Amino acid sequence: MKAPFPRSIECEQKLDLCAERMILNWGPAHPATHGTLRVILTLEGETIAKCDTEIGYLHRGLEKLAEDWTYNQCVNISDRINYCSVFINNVGWHQACEKLFGIRVPPRATYLRTILSEIARIADHMVCLGPNCVDIGVLTPFWYTWNLRELAYDLLEFVTGARMTTAFTRVGGLAADAPAGFEERVKQEFLPEVYRVMDELDSLLSKNRIFNDRTRGVGALSQEEAVSYGWTGPCLRACGVAYDVRVANPYLAYGDMDFDVPVGEHGDTYDRFFVRVEECRQSARIIEQAFSKLPDGPVNADDKRVVLPAKGDVYGHIEGLIHHFEIVMFGPRAPVGAICYDSVEGANGELGFTIVSNGTNKPYRMHVRSPCFHVFSALPRLVTGRLLADLPAVVASLNIIAGELDL
Repeated sequence: MKAPFPRSIECEQKLDLCAERMILNWGPAHPATHGTLRVILTLEGETIAKCDTEIGYLHRGLEKLAEDWTYNQCVNISDRINYCSVFINNVGWHQACEKLFGIRVPPRATYLRTILSEIARIADHMVCLGPNCVDIGVLTPFWYTWNLRELAYDLLEFVTGARMTTAFTRVGGLAADAPAGFEERVKQEFLPEVYRVMDELDSLLSKNRIFNDRTRGVGALSQEEAVSYGWTGPCLRACGVAYDVRVANPYLAYGDMDFDVPVGEHGDTYDRFFVRVEECRQSARIIEQAFSKLPDGPVNADDKRVVLPAKGDVYGHIEGLIHHFEIVMFGPRAPVGAICYDSVEGANGELGFTIVSNGTNKPYRMHVRSPCFHVFSALPRLVTGRLLADLPAVVASLNIIAGELDL
């Protein structure tokens, strides 16, 4: 037999390096990424030696697209940002528009927006909590959370006609009033289930040894680091920073509501999970209070620049028909040179819109301040040095929505 081909010292070093480290592409199509995320890992055995994040797999050019759509049409763009809590995006967009136009929304529309936003927030948190349990091997809680999510979507569909992409807000108010029976369905079918499911999650997981081993101290971040990364929302509050746009800069009816801002102590996966659990309870409290104070009246501002006329005027008077045609075909025009920024507390943090107007019926420029972009940027800091099995637990607890990453 011939002797094996001799290897150079350089070749041997490369082989040793390959044996010690491996490059692994986690995503962009992987069940545990919960979306089109790509994470490039350098592994030493089961340990993550290096982590790089990459965005751009769900790029739809939304900010550029807004330059060719009217202010009311752009609500469909907001639908596609965080598609798990769409109604909050709708409110954020049109609230910024109303600030740009100088329009005040009627009280009833303000309260209905608050109620529907909190229902959407609970649905979004269920999308986070349920799969987070599945990713670390706990299946039972998933069925509780997914059932509650379906109940929330049933209510959103009952009001808006759509389960996910609702596109229900308008400049100056809402597309329509809430239908009869909405309050009863929320109080009788939804809110009791919210409290029950949160109690179930507490009893099933808070002292569960496996869940604690997989979450406590995993993916922890300090208050200072979280702020430096630009974190907001539940992830920031899990680090102990009690910043909530609904409290720091009250909008809609939140200034009239009594609710707590849950915070964690360690900024780890465990705290991020249970901060969201408690936030769902607080959302239920807000909904109850909003219904108790819900006023009668119109759901659209009395402003002919932006609001459609009554159907009787459209069908009975030529002026009403022309007015309707102008609003539908061209939409309202913002003041020349106006610029504004406004934000809401999205399910994942501060969701803000910057709008620049050139006096036409379309935004000259639109920019979105999306919370997930900032949260995702800290992933290498959270998982480097930890086991590969910790990665799905950490990513799920961050609740990264790909639609918020690359607009």
